Amino acid sequence: MRTQVGIVGAGPAGLLLSHLLHLRGIDSIIIEDRSRPYIEARIRAGVMEHWVAELLREVGLGERMDREGLVHEGLEISFGGRRRRLDLKALTGGKTIMVYGQQEVVKDLVAARLAAGTPIHFEVSDVAVEGVDGERPAIRFRDGDGAAQRIDCDFIGGCDGFHGVCRSSLPETALRIFERVYPFAWLGILAEAAPSSDELIYANHPNGFALHSMRSPELTRLYVQVDPDDDIANWPDERIWEELQTRLTADGGWSLNEGPVLQKGITPMRSFVCETMRHGRLFLAGDAAHIVPPTGAKGMNLAVADIRVLAEAITAWYEAGRPDLLDAWEATCLRRIWRAQRFSWWMTSMLHRFPDRDDFGYRIQLAEIDYVTSSEAGGRSLAENYVGLPFD
Repeated sequence: MRTQVGIVGAGPAGLLLSHLLHLRGIDSIIIEDRSRPYIEARIRAGVMEHWVAELLREVGLGERMDREGLVHEGLEISFGGRRRRLDLKALTGGKTIMVYGQQEVVKDLVAARLAAGTPIHFEVSDVAVEGVDGERPAIRFRDGDGAAQRIDCDFIGGCDGFHGVCRSSLPETALRIFERVYPFAWLGILAEAAPSSDELIYANHPNGFALHSMRSPELTRLYVQVDPDDDIANWPDERIWEELQTRLTADGGWSLNEGPVLQKGITPMRSFVCETMRHGRLFLAGDAAHIVPPTGAKGMNLAVADIRVLAEAITAWYEAGRPDLLDAWEATCLRRIWRAQRFSWWMTSMLHRFPDRDDFGYRIQLAEIDYVTSSEAGGRSLAENYVGLPFD
């Protein structure tokens, strides 16, 4: 097979890259090691920054999002037995966030790509990238029937996630890795219960962090902080609901809606950046290059930012023979990535209980939340980061 851009991974990053390139007349082929039903049902992030929702509308992907997504103008933070609301819209000059599940974005993108005739090869195996140091890179794989295949291309988009083959195919001497592992994890559930609040609720509690989110008017997404070595078997549904009620309840007169638990699992927390986002004709984007703690709601948004800049750079190369945007792509993305890492680390540090943090440290956390939620300057700093920093 021959195409202009070969893309490894059919998550939001890989699919959106193909979509944006298609709009500029640039061909691509996508390969994915999972099945289509799997990627369209995989529950992931659901909070979109303001500019991401606008971008999806601009490129023809906003119809279902605007019909089914939930626009939030603020969020609440619970701490010290009370709860305060931050008005994101007022603090940022009218910007909001959109709650629309990542799996829904994937469904919309897959449908758009297949309707446009873009080849997507699902359930592939034995993926390898080669020749990225030269002008004729290639992707080798076995298709769903086990037949050996090869895609020759001009560029490769490595959008295959943290455990994918693209980053691991690079020599270790070429990688610049920065990582931090946190001493806690999130136990997350998806519950068939109407959201108990119109907006997200972040909670700092003596028992640990908790988060109330949602995926639709009928589905609630909830998290509690647990030990990273904990076993999900130690958390029957009754215990999860009891802990959520304890950590999220504040100010009286409010209770958490409960319902059947449809999914649950424990996710470790880490910060990770591979500053080697480009190696020759291979470009690492999204989770292949960076992971952020979910506290700041930046994972999918950073992936879309990588792709927005990459699509512009590839387009400039084809349309005008300009290599300068490709040469600047890594540095351009990393500036935003490190800002998002800082914000996600700050939110995580402010809201979680650390095993080595004493009562003094806990009271410092409460004082910081008190300042952020009562000071216009403090609130604006959180709000402008949460709704999405502007592009340079």
